[in-house]
Amino acid sequence: MTDAPFPHRHLLGIQGLAPSEITSLLDLAEGYVEQNRSSDKRKNLLRGRTVINLFYENSTRTRTSFELAGKRLGADVINMQSAGSSVQKGETLIDTAMTLNAMHLDVLVVRHPDSGAVKLLSEKVNCAVINGGDGSHEHPTQALLDALTIRRRKGKLSGLNVAICGDVRHSRVARSNIYLLNAMGAHVRLIGPRTLLPSGLDRMGVEVFHDMRKGLADVDVIMMLRIQNERMSGNFIPSIREYFHFFGLDREKLGIAKPDAVIMHPGPMNRGVEIDSDVADDVERSLIRSQVEMGVAVRMACLDMLTRDLIRSEGAA
Repeated sequence: MTDAPFPHRHLLGIQGLAPSEITSLLDLAEGYVEQNRSSDKRKNLLRGRTVINLFYENSTRTRTSFELAGKRLGADVINMQSAGSSVQKGETLIDTAMTLNAMHLDVLVVRHPDSGAVKLLSEKVNCAVINGGDGSHEHPTQALLDALTIRRRKGKLSGLNVAICGDVRHSRVARSNIYLLNAMGAHVRLIGPRTLLPSGLDRMGVEVFHDMRKGLADVDVIMMLRIQNERMSGNFIPSIREYFHFFGLDREKLGIAKPDAVIMHPGPMNRGVEIDSDVADDVERSLIRSQVEMGVAVRMACLDMLTRDLIRSEGAA
């Protein structure tokens, strides 16, 4: 476990974190991986603390992962979704924040469809706020768990060639991973059709490829992204069949990467759209299940790190 300071009240994004702070979170998460694999998975580090998962978008793995992380640290965890809540009765985001703030919670995890909504909410509450994914902006804990997964398999992040493929335009996962991998010294390539790549790439320190067979040459890590139809208005791809032909990862395209290149996907996967089942389920090359495991450990590390000042201040009182 690390005792390194973490000078941030909230975790709203990867952008702005120093490489040493990213390393501290990953080192702390390493310890929680071992705890989660043991028979005694619980600690009382957050006993008496309240963590609320406030999700304005549907989620299975992220919400469950945060819930498990909080419970394994001994916190009281409450899950709230916009469906069935006062949001449907017209309550604003700020009103919701003020209501929750009055309940004296300690950590608020928020997922929201609008970029910037989590930051706005963090300015209205007294507790620590973790961004569980906001619009197409950032998803910091996904990037941290991806980094931990890569580091455990490859032994490092610096110097690796990482290809992020698919719907980068609508992906908060891609944005957070670009920030993190650049900060840690990896070389990032973005691969996708022009319609699914965002503007301003020349300022992000990445290489861009519109031909997947050229982009995958000599890469160590292939991150596939889900086609996010729910964020699209209009036609961004001609057809699913054509998209898979040119940008779906199958055995033939995987063969272009390094022989020991690994496959990642943040989930949920659209099999036969962005990835073929044959490579997604390849136990030698696919790290997709490992990403899910690392997610719980990383979120435990984030909860631990963000509540340390609370524990220190109470100990000094």
